[in-house]
Amino acid sequence: MKNNNDYYVYVYIDPRNNEEFYYGKGRGKRKIAHLQDEGESAKIKRIKEIQKEGEKPKIKVVASDLTEEQAYLVESTLLWKLGKNLLNKVAGNFASKFRPHDTLHKDLPGFDFNHGIFLVNVGESQYRSWNDSRAFGFISAGHQRKYSDQLFGLQPGDIVVAYLNKCGYVGIGAVEKPPVRVKDFRYRGKELHKLKLEQPNIYKYSEDHDKSEYLVKVKWEKTTTYDEAKWKAKAGLFTSRLIRASLANQTKTLKFIETAFDIRFKDLIKE
Repeated sequence: MKNNNDYYVYVYIDPRNNEEFYYGKGRGKRKIAHLQDEGESAKIKRIKEIQKEGEKPKIKVVASDLTEEQAYLVESTLLWKLGKNLLNKVAGNFASKFRPHDTLHKDLPGFDFNHGIFLVNVGESQYRSWNDSRAFGFISAGHQRKYSDQLFGLQPGDIVVAYLNKCGYVGIGAVEKPPVRVKDFRYRGKELHKLKLEQPNIYKYSEDHDKSEYLVKVKWEKTTTYDEAKWKAKAGLFTSRLIRASLANQTKTLKFIETAFDIRFKDLIKE
């Protein structure tokens, strides 16, 4: 029977200064394979420099008897801890689960407080209008459950950043209530169809559980119009085709939004 716990995590150490410069995971003879590698990577150059001086890199196993998934996690943890001082090209298989580097002086969603900060595509169509969402305190999605179901990942207390495709970020608010069908949504005690909607077609399919538009009640802190959306081209700002996407690791985008809307996310989070 094949042993599934035959993976290990190893480290390369420069004997000239005892500096750790590369972590990896593997099994069998993987840990020594780099000694024969060719190319121009920083790792290979370091190994060649050591060898030219008549030395060999110290190769030590730091964790053994692991499954492949466990090995990935151990490797990722070490890469996160020492990442800036290593020559690894990637940050490990679990990189997205770790706090970004150089952020220990900040409070980050998903790490330092429970509620999340999410980008939500508010969209514009024959069934929904950002002006209505802005005026009556909601975000919405629908007409297929693969869209509306994404809203059910939002919980009261979460912060949402409304994003309008081809425009930019148009609002920041706190989730007040979970999603409901449009026919069950109330604004100040009134059904939406009794208000002056820019897009009354939001009620189309309202009796159909699968096709109905679903609305999440939001208390907006800051909003803006289409033509005043906050955006900066070629600045690496985050967008997504998903209806809901976490901004937990998007430090550059979070900083841009805070500056653009003159808010601090940590002031909006209520534990």
